[in-house]
Amino acid sequence: MLADPHVCRPWVSPERIAQIVDYTNTLDADLIVLAGDLLPDRKMMCDHLVADKIVPLFKPLTAPLGVHAIMGNHDREDCPQDRASKGQVNSIIQAFADNDMPLVRNDAVELAHSGCPFWLVSLDTQRGRGKRRMGYADAEAAFSKVPQGAPSILLAHEPDYFAAGDPRPMLQISGHTHGGQFTVFGRRPATPSRYGDRYAIGHIVEEERHLIVSAGLGYSGFPFRFGVPPEITLIEVFSPMDPRGNS
Repeated sequence: MLADPHVCRPWVSPERIAQIVDYTNTLDADLIVLAGDLLPDRKMMCDHLVADKIVPLFKPLTAPLGVHAIMGNHDREDCPQDRASKGQVNSIIQAFADNDMPLVRNDAVELAHSGCPFWLVSLDTQRGRGKRRMGYADAEAAFSKVPQGAPSILLAHEPDYFAAGDPRPMLQISGHTHGGQFTVFGRRPATPSRYGDRYAIGHIVEEERHLIVSAGLGYSGFPFRFGVPPEITLIEVFSPMDPRGNS
């Protein structure tokens, strides 16, 4: 998973993204997901690159089961076209379409690994334009194709959906938090979540449901991290029958 690159100069430059993409391809992953927030925070001091300069940077990524992307909240909030059109036109959506790259919003695709089928279910961002506006996520639409009881992995930019207790996905994968971007006495006070730092980073298990939250790659607000280095998140999923373990 590559989450929250917030591509801009000088903090996470196109040259840096090229290095990240090249290294990711060496990991021999079966599946690569882009967990949203390709656009930079419009309030941060930087050279704000536009979507049609950012999205093609990720086109060299390759994996047997494909490269799948979702929208992040900054891909909505910080897109000038989206703001001007009240969500009717979006530069990230257009750039993915222009580059023939899959961007999945409130939908699911069926995949198979070693002959075992599963579903990759993707939500749009759970945040709207402004605190009082509805988000774009629609879990019922996203799961509408998935047969009852079929194994599924949920790709949701914000981890907060995990608190809903949805039993359908065997795993939720999220970004958004930047791991809090800094730590203070073991806490992550700047975590952008309704649940504080409960879902800030790492592997979280609640009632036998699994969530993995990436610390991500970039920055928002201020271009610094303290105690939370950027990361490419490599996830290994094992069957309960696999002798390597059950995770």
